[in-house]
Amino acid sequence: MSSKPIDLSRNKRLFRNKFPRMSLRNRIAIHYTVATSLLIGLIFCGILFLVDRAVSSHNDDALRYEMNEEISSLKLKDHNFNDLAHANKFDDDSDDYKKNKIRQMNFDIDLEFIQLVDNQGKVLRKSENLSGKTLIFKGGNSDIIYFNGMVDGSMLRHMQVPLVNPYGVTKGYLIVAHSLMNALAFLEELQIVFLFSFPVIVITIFVLTRFIAGESIKPIDDVITTAEKITKTNLNQRIPLPLHQDELHRLSLTINALLDRLQDAFQREQQFTADASHELNTPLSVVKGTLEVLIRKPRTIEHYEARVQFCLIELNRMRRIIDKLLVLALYEGNKISPNIEELLLPQLIDDVVGRMQAAAFEKDILITVEGGEKERVAADHAMLEMIFENLLSNAIKYSPASSAITIAIEHNGSDITCCIADQGIGIPEKNIPKIFDRFYRIDESRNSQTGGVGVGLSIVKKLADLQQITLAVQSIPNIGTKFMLNFLSA
Repeated sequence: MSSKPIDLSRNKRLFRNKFPRMSLRNRIAIHYTVATSLLIGLIFCGILFLVDRAVSSHNDDALRYEMNEEISSLKLKDHNFNDLAHANKFDDDSDDYKKNKIRQMNFDIDLEFIQLVDNQGKVLRKSENLSGKTLIFKGGNSDIIYFNGMVDGSMLRHMQVPLVNPYGVTKGYLIVAHSLMNALAFLEELQIVFLFSFPVIVITIFVLTRFIAGESIKPIDDVITTAEKITKTNLNQRIPLPLHQDELHRLSLTINALLDRLQDAFQREQQFTADASHELNTPLSVVKGTLEVLIRKPRTIEHYEARVQFCLIELNRMRRIIDKLLVLALYEGNKISPNIEELLLPQLIDDVVGRMQAAAFEKDILITVEGGEKERVAADHAMLEMIFENLLSNAIKYSPASSAITIAIEHNGSDITCCIADQGIGIPEKNIPKIFDRFYRIDESRNSQTGGVGVGLSIVKKLADLQQITLAVQSIPNIGTKFMLNFLSA
């Protein structure tokens, strides 16, 4: 017969699905109660074991005391065993002591019972409280032994001692017994107390633990309640911090910090959506209006060419905006990776400057390149061009007419630094840490006519990080701005 293997993972899933909505406080209470119940059970078992050992030790001590008294009363020195069998009662006992000890008694009373037997177990003498009963004898033992045994329905603790004469010959055995009824009754009552108190203790622990757990995780309920109320319309609401500086306090701080970031990102997204919509809507409206005017009546060829050229300029502006958004989307989706190769930096800069000369010429801005002519760097050609295009575009855009832009290449040891410095309006110091944030715009200096949508410098920063290019900025308002790119030489 084949047996199917036990699917433990399936059993765990069934267990979890059986109580899918058990609250955290109940789970804490159950786990703590189970662990504590096991510990209490072990403690109770240990107590019972120790009490049982203590009671047994006490009974054995009483038996040894009685045995010593009886052996001393037998006076074995010069008697043979037959003399002992006919000796005058237990010689050292007084009449009052004898009457109290050997009168007829029930076995459930805590008294000693004495019996003298020969080597074959034949009873020679016994205490009168044994009446017609006899104690248990275990022959063939030359040592002192202790054992329990039932005598006439009562449990007795026995002590059996061999009687040896001065010549080393065992002549018989002396057996002393003690009733265990009181001890067993005490142990039974103790077990009953433990048995009935255990469920009461377990239930009490569960109730108290659930209450304490509920109070302890109350801040979590506050977190849940507050979080459920937070929507995009009230992102400024925050979770109240617990009084104690514990893990829940850290959790609340972390969630509040997350909400701060979400609020900031949401506000920047809203601003970007408005700015991008305006930037894209303006050229579309211009193109649409221009084309509508063109089709109303025939125009000269020169007029058509001028209007078409104007539309192409606006469409190119839209394309640049869309390209920047696409680069950001690819970067954030981890779908863009650099193709690092050895590049001649001055040649790449000259190519970019050549493409930007038309925009610089419109504002009579002079772009000069200074420094080495053979500096090589390790970078991605397309990404590095995009970095310089964005930086030069910003420099031209925010520089006054008839100013200058300087691109300086310097070799510092194993590093190569390229600085792009303009004489533009500059950036306030408080805004410098934020200029590389996505969608960030400096309102007082950037608008829809002169500025972009706040993604150019964000793209520059992300592309520089991908190529392990260090990017820094220095700026003084109304003096100018300097962007510094630090490369490792190839």
